[in-house]
Amino acid sequence: MIRRFLRGILYLAILAMIGLVAYAYLGDLSPEQRETRLPVTLNAQ
Repeated sequence: MIRRFLRGILYLAILAMIGLVAYAYLGDLSPEQRETRLPVTLNAQ
């Protein structure tokens, strides 16, 4: 009984890892891109 339970937990853990890897490769994880312009003051002599 306990062996069947542990085997089920192991299978679920493996499926969770496969799902996480698949999401990392196939999911849209790219950052939002936008142009930013900031004035810079230089104290050059």
